[in-house]
Amino acid sequence: MGFNGTDVFHRMTATQSSDFEQLVYCSDSRTGLRAIISMHSTVLGPATGGCRMWAYGSEQEALTDVLRLSQGMTYKASISGLNWGGGKAVILAKPGVDPQLQKTPELLHRFGEFVNRLGGNYITAKDVGINSEDLRQVKTRTPHVLGIDGQAGSSGDPSPATAFGVYHGMRSAAQFAFGSNSLSGLTVALQGLGSVSFHLMEYLSAEGAKLVGCDISQGAIARATEKYEIQIVRPEVIHDVACDIFSPSALGASINPESVGRIRAKVVAGAANNQLATPVMGEELLRLGIVYAPDYALNAGGLINIYHERMIEGGYDRGRAFDHVAQIAATITEILNRAKSEKIPPHLIADKMAEERVESARALRPSLCPPSMIGS
Repeated sequence: MGFNGTDVFHRMTATQSSDFEQLVYCSDSRTGLRAIISMHSTVLGPATGGCRMWAYGSEQEALTDVLRLSQGMTYKASISGLNWGGGKAVILAKPGVDPQLQKTPELLHRFGEFVNRLGGNYITAKDVGINSEDLRQVKTRTPHVLGIDGQAGSSGDPSPATAFGVYHGMRSAAQFAFGSNSLSGLTVALQGLGSVSFHLMEYLSAEGAKLVGCDISQGAIARATEKYEIQIVRPEVIHDVACDIFSPSALGASINPESVGRIRAKVVAGAANNQLATPVMGEELLRLGIVYAPDYALNAGGLINIYHERMIEGGYDRGRAFDHVAQIAATITEILNRAKSEKIPPHLIADKMAEERVESARALRPSLCPPSMIGS
């Protein structure tokens, strides 16, 4: 995945794989809302993906983030066999002001109205900076919201499912790299100790893995150290930690030209989106002999879980949803085996698998414009 250039239309259509369908800018001076909704693809189904609120350094940075994230959601849904497309939204918080103070009910209501105008072509959920209470506010203006914790019939917080999927995929990567899917005695370095990592640590600790971690939030560190035996290091040195598995679980672009050569692990497997700063970083990991579990295939558990809330007949059933999430192990195994066989980096194999499914569906999709209307 990737795109270049500064012109918006160029960035939306730079390559076939980055052929975005729709980009919506949402602005409301009364509430202070500034948001961007990106719908990368609706070929497989409604463009689905969470909304994040973040103090971006610039509007250009926000645009880059929402484009990359929505494209990643298309790939995530496709490779997981879901009948959903990829979408994402970002709300631009004002720098230097606590985002919690900016999330007024009026701002969230206005965002919900913009989502509702899209008529179900975009379905939102939570992401960084947006919680279930925020989603309840959004849902007062649109039904196109999923994953509200505590709501009847809801799949709830996606973090436990995401962690469950990362754990199973991590075991598959360990099997490929070390010849055993047991994580007992292995050292796992967690870059970020947020909600997903907190649930992931439960599985890792139970299996006997040794934990090292970092976070910029003292609250996240305190919560982790109160429950688990974990060595805490400074965020700036996490790439230098001697470990078996490096697990990027914060914001994206963790694997970049400055960090990739410092990684002292045999496996990279984490919950963060867009871990590779550029596709070249995937090739560099292969050159260094590091096994990479492609992020959107590995962290799809939350999306699979939410899928069972709306798209599976009979309504949400946690056991059935988590059984589906566990299949991420087989997906990672297939990706890594194909990468080895075809001598191609795993991230390119994953892209190929995801794109093939989208293109197969596109070939069967009727034209958006009926033949009788062409030329009328």
